[in-house]
Amino acid sequence: MADQINITGEYTLELSILMPCLNEAETLEICIEKAQKSLRELNIAGEVIIADNGSTDGSQDIATRMGARVVPVAAKGYGSALMGGIIAARGVYIIMGDADDSYDFSSLGAFVEKLRGGCDLVMGNRFLGGIKPGAMPPLHKYLGNPVLTWVGRLFFSSPAGDFHCGLRGFRRDAILQLDLQTTGMEFASEMVVKASLYKLKITEVPTILFPDGRSRPPHLRTWRDGWRHLRFLLLYSPRWLFLYPGVALMIWGIIVGIWLLPGSQKVGSIRFDVHTLLYGAIAIIIGFQAVTFAFFTKVFAISEKLLPADPKVNKIFRYFTLEIGLIVGFTLILIGIIGSIFSLTIWSETAFGTLDSSKTLRLVIPSLTCLTVGLQMVLSSFFLSVLGLKRR
Repeated sequence: MADQINITGEYTLELSILMPCLNEAETLEICIEKAQKSLRELNIAGEVIIADNGSTDGSQDIATRMGARVVPVAAKGYGSALMGGIIAARGVYIIMGDADDSYDFSSLGAFVEKLRGGCDLVMGNRFLGGIKPGAMPPLHKYLGNPVLTWVGRLFFSSPAGDFHCGLRGFRRDAILQLDLQTTGMEFASEMVVKASLYKLKITEVPTILFPDGRSRPPHLRTWRDGWRHLRFLLLYSPRWLFLYPGVALMIWGIIVGIWLLPGSQKVGSIRFDVHTLLYGAIAIIIGFQAVTFAFFTKVFAISEKLLPADPKVNKIFRYFTLEIGLIVGFTLILIGIIGSIFSLTIWSETAFGTLDSSKTLRLVIPSLTCLTVGLQMVLSSFFLSVLGLKRR
């Protein structure tokens, strides 16, 4: 390829090799040297960028001496450093990787080939390429990374087999369009999640992970950063966080209600009565709340461009309008009021004395459930309409 190519009217380099840096003096020089070797061997017009996040060990001087471009990033965090480097990059393509010598920057040909072939995001896969002894703690290798990758693939239908590989390449313009927001270690997950949601072309190449060359512990904190990744995956998937659990609770509650409304039921030596019916009613109420939260979260995330527009949501809102929600809600409220009045009538027949709770609660519990869900339906319909104002 020519030394310079024209993209959107501006002349730029073909490749930027980006490394976030926070006190990496021990390994930075060898990483830059390997990256520059790749640029020479691949005959690519490129640059090496060090996104420095406030190093105090002289990393900036090493990078400058080696001919790399230092981009100071004041905002703290792995994601902040990377985003600062991505914005400053002059390459059409960017390959990013940690500056701890755990990845071989001298072997980037497969990434470049995939990017030139039209891929938007090229992920390294350490489980395909190999993990050298001592390169990854057993907890990360056999639990953390496989579980988080499985969750990411399940939630977002992502083709990535190693969600957290630090070596990856991408088209700069494609990633900037994703408007990535996170500042910490979860930045790596956000990139893959949003690329999957926005249907970017994603592929992966086998990548070898080596033990890092630092004498100090890594910046990564197992439980803290693991939870941050998992929390991010949940927050970006309203379906799995709210919708599916809510629907499951509602179905279970309805089944219990249908089973116990006619009378108590016995399974073996265990008798189920109105106490279980009450749990079923609570399940319906909580389940309905979870389902509404799913829609609240989805609409808000779309309006704030955290998630892409969803044709299914738009279709639902074409049929489920504010007026439909109010009609359904007030109908449930009316059923609840009628049931409550009928319960009072039964109570009055005993001069408001003692009642057979096993019989009376079979009317009271469904009535209160209808009242509660109906009121939630009315309030939720108004709130969804407010959220939808910006979208329309």
